[in-house]
Amino acid sequence: MGFYLVSVAAQDWSRPGEDGYGDVAAGLNIELERRGLPPYELWQAAGEASGWFEEKVSPSMDSFVALCRTRLTEAELSALLDWSVLVPFTLEEEILLPVGTAYSGEETAVAGAPRVLALAERLAGAVGLPVDAIPAGENLALTLWFLEGGAERTARVRPGPWAEDRDAAFYVALYLRAAQYSLRHGCPMTYS
Repeated sequence: MGFYLVSVAAQDWSRPGEDGYGDVAAGLNIELERRGLPPYELWQAAGEASGWFEEKVSPSMDSFVALCRTRLTEAELSALLDWSVLVPFTLEEEILLPVGTAYSGEETAVAGAPRVLALAERLAGAVGLPVDAIPAGENLALTLWFLEGGAERTARVRPGPWAEDRDAAFYVALYLRAAQYSLRHGCPMTYS
């Protein structure tokens, strides 16, 4: 089984209860209002995709975290990894909501995709990730590219530090593509 990083559709974002994110959406809007920011309404977001983003989180994260510790500050590492919901707009700081989900425990940490994207782009540059060669958009395409030989074939013609540690490269690519998808389609991302 495992767990997945997925996009959240408009109908799921507004649906209350166990099958939806309505409590997270309402809590986020209260916190945005408290900060003097406009509410986030997913139904108003332009460019909602006809499909969805879904990638399996399966390789070990140990080497990725080690890479992050050499390239990022502790605050940046936290900004990249310590969220349970990613939203497609800038947040100055992570917002903690007293709303639990099946995968976030007692609280839900909400982060902004622009910051995650900037950090992932920095890591991609540091390891020489061939961003133009990695898949984007189709469900599980990134996961399958790393698991079924696409990364290996690309590494033969475009070697670099990314090819020496494919587990770390997978997570760099995962966070990069998730943040890009969130911004492109105006939708939140979460773990499922």
